[in-house]
Amino acid sequence: MTPSQTNGSIADVADILTTDHKEMMALAEQIKRSSDIDQRRDTTETLIAEVMRHAVAEEMYVYPVMEKCIPNGREEVEHDKQEHDEIVTLMKQLEELEAADPQYMERFEKLEGLLSHHADDEESDQFPKLRKYIPEEQLIEMGKQVENAKKLAPTRPHPSAPHSELFHKSVGAGIGMVDRLRDKLTGRVTK
Repeated sequence: MTPSQTNGSIADVADILTTDHKEMMALAEQIKRSSDIDQRRDTTETLIAEVMRHAVAEEMYVYPVMEKCIPNGREEVEHDKQEHDEIVTLMKQLEELEAADPQYMERFEKLEGLLSHHADDEESDQFPKLRKYIPEEQLIEMGKQVENAKKLAPTRPHPSAPHSELFHKSVGAGIGMVDRLRDKLTGRVTK
């Protein structure tokens, strides 16, 4: 099954983001189960990259539509952006800690809780609203936009970067290119 298909039909943006959530939580579970410090670090780096790609794509293509088309959309988007801030801050802290540091797993567990909460909110509340208020064709197109955005998005947390569509569309691809170059040069695993 390709990421843009589910059960033989074309996936919409909610399907794609839900798949992302499942993959992120599976990575989180691997991190919790791992007793190998290097494997824990590598899997965390992969998780961070996936979360960043996902969050940037949401901010570029999902949040602007939510603000315009669903009831209380602006408030929901602001709440989501605040959660993204917390998640990015924790990921940056994890990047700066050694995986053997006792605080590492403490911070990771907090990150896992935030990711789980954020995914639950989206899947149980926001995605059904998107499907109620947005035509299916537009949701499918948004899914394609999200998939394309994830290919160019940053792979590292940048806590001082704004969570805005304009920033991501104008500067984000350049930051993503620098991140991917740094990843390659340092051997950082992001997939």
